[in-house]
Amino acid sequence: MTKLAIIQEFSFQTYLLISISLLIMILTILLTNIVLNGENMLTPNLITNYPSSNPNEAGMRSAILGSLYTVGSAILIALPLGIATGLYLNEYGGKSKIASIINMSLVNLAGVPSIIFGLVALSFLTNVIGYGRSILSGSIALAFLILPLITVATIEAARLVPSYHRLAAYALGAKKYQVVFRIVFPKILPSALTSSILALSRAMGEAAPILIISGLIFIRKDPVSLLDRFTVMPLQIFNWISRPQQAFIELSAAGIIVLLIILISLNITAIYIRNRVQRAVIE
Repeated sequence: MTKLAIIQEFSFQTYLLISISLLIMILTILLTNIVLNGENMLTPNLITNYPSSNPNEAGMRSAILGSLYTVGSAILIALPLGIATGLYLNEYGGKSKIASIINMSLVNLAGVPSIIFGLVALSFLTNVIGYGRSILSGSIALAFLILPLITVATIEAARLVPSYHRLAAYALGAKKYQVVFRIVFPKILPSALTSSILALSRAMGEAAPILIISGLIFIRKDPVSLLDRFTVMPLQIFNWISRPQQAFIELSAAGIIVLLIILISLNITAIYIRNRVQRAVIE
């Protein structure tokens, strides 16, 4: 290695280290500021109460339930559809026209701003099909928002499965579908679940499409079906932080803490499930 290459590599490593350190410092400052502002409002009422114009009585119960229902339904829609699409493209599609169309659609979906998903869902699902401004409409919009992430992760995981595993199965007389579902699918499942963790994080923090579909903040009842009106935590936090009173700003900081706790808890649960599945596949 030449002296110039060593200097360039050292410069890149130094730049990377400085960038990561600055990022960690900024995140630490932001989180510290949020905790200091929201600790006084972080009470059980924040979770059990409904939204109110009185900051001492306001809570985000309906927003928490709305987020869990919407994101949970979106994952249930996007995960099997994304895995199936990824398996088809890698194992069956080849260079066919259908595979090319699906690939092009995925690329376009990945580059579409999230608010467009809300507008399409509002015009098609809400008005044409008649689902209304419901949890189901929001879930489908979020499902298509995170679908490319899961599909691409599935394709990349399927490409990493050694070809001799497939060839050995064919040599033993296995059919194509048996190879896909008994050889390839178990090996890509942990990676697919990992992509679902990232998708869960993105869907939980999305506000733009839900704002278009729901547009509601003050919902004072629990959603009981997929066709109920709803709101989500990012919308509730945005509403509080937009108010001039200091109490609502502190309430929004407490809401951010609750959102982070729920998100971290869901991610830990997903990681635990992924590790269990991965151990089962290895054994």
